[in-house]
Amino acid sequence: MTEELFRSDAYLRECEATIESVDAQGVRLDRTVFYPRGGGQPGDQGVLRFADGRELAVIDTVFDKESRHIVHLIETPLAADDVGTGVVAAIDWARRFQLMRVHTLLHLLCAVVPAGVTGGSIREGSGRLDFDLPESTLDKEELTAALNRLVSENHGVQGRWIADAELEANPQMVRTMSVKPPVGQGRVRVIEVAGVDLQPCGGTHVRSTGEIGSVRVTKIEKKGRMNRRVNVCLVDTES
Repeated sequence: MTEELFRSDAYLRECEATIESVDAQGVRLDRTVFYPRGGGQPGDQGVLRFADGRELAVIDTVFDKESRHIVHLIETPLAADDVGTGVVAAIDWARRFQLMRVHTLLHLLCAVVPAGVTGGSIREGSGRLDFDLPESTLDKEELTAALNRLVSENHGVQGRWIADAELEANPQMVRTMSVKPPVGQGRVRVIEVAGVDLQPCGGTHVRSTGEIGSVRVTKIEKKGRMNRRVNVCLVDTES
């Protein structure tokens, strides 16, 4: 398995690593700061830097379930003789930080909308969640005010691991209705926004809600008889 350094510190921007394998798809490292696509969050982009001055662009990052390695997707395949070579893996930090802010914002949105989540996505500067709500009871301005209040209160955000048994004993932690957190490994990662939200999540997040900055609910849409889609954005990224 790839050592996932971003799990313990989402603020790591680069790391030294060794190439373990290469193929037409991409590069597998022994350790990485690159987050693989999943949970609605896009995979990281960035570069692999070689000691000889070469730089290899990473255009996406995914998780290979078969090998249980993170794969750094590249446009030009590497040669087999690059296996064993040391590199510096560096993410596009500006992009990642926007994704971290949006991902944390969606946790706040879960806290202010008391309904099950049927879907969602995270983009640079914006995101959305779909809620299991039969009636259109949500108000853009009220939600915007509630979210900005939680941001301004600067609640701490922390990831930790709990036992599978603890999650089974507290099923209300799981807000997603269609996708369940992975169990069977003995433990599950949860994200806690202090005093606000606690749920299983494998993504990357900011350390406190104040880092999210001002936000806005841009649109509330009806998506089927039982679905309401809430779109949100970071104000400082609006064009």
